[in-house]
Amino acid sequence: MQIPVQISFHGVDKSDAVETHIRDKVSKLERYFDRITGCRVVVGRHHHSRTNLLTKDQPFHVSVVVEVPGEELVVKRDPKDPVVLKDHRDVKIAVRDAFSTMQRRLKEYVDKRWHDARQAPQPDLS
Repeated sequence: MQIPVQISFHGVDKSDAVETHIRDKVSKLERYFDRITGCRVVVGRHHHSRTNLLTKDQPFHVSVVVEVPGEELVVKRDPKDPVVLKDHRDVKIAVRDAFSTMQRRLKEYVDKRWHDARQAPQPDLS
């Protein structure tokens, strides 16, 4: 990767274990496309509300932005989704799900790029 991974933590303590887990996930993305130019990951929890003063009960919110030639691929996991709410109280599950979605988006980007390159008119070499 040309640009290092930027990892931010908002509303949660920084964790070396989580950073290592994220870097492993980013290196796996590079297997699908080696021209990734940047990656930003934010791990956080939503602010507590008056009805729920304990942020520990809030699910983790993970967003991943991968920069590729001509585009930015973005994944933001909405912790208000009931399925996500239940599972994303564990940060590793939240990271896993966000990167799983990013992997699918990156594969779609590569497939589209490959398809567009094959459909482009070929120059007449005669």
